[in-house]
Amino acid sequence: MDLADSTLDTAALAYARALLRKPARRQKMGPVLAAAAFAALSAVTFAAVMVMAPPAVVQHLPSDRLGD
Repeated sequence: MDLADSTLDTAALAYARALLRKPARRQKMGPVLAAAAFAALSAVTFAAVMVMAPPAVVQHLPSDRLGD
């Protein structure tokens, strides 16, 4: 038997090492979706308030134009 030959199955050994390795952390989608929903809701609310709000500058009519 040659010294380079091994009785260990390299594929099985690689599989076992992969099982022992720490799993990669996946990013949770809940906080990301909540932040996106909050931003969208804030934008829609701000747009609705800007449309419904009275104008900030009010120019009063002179009294001769009011018909008094």
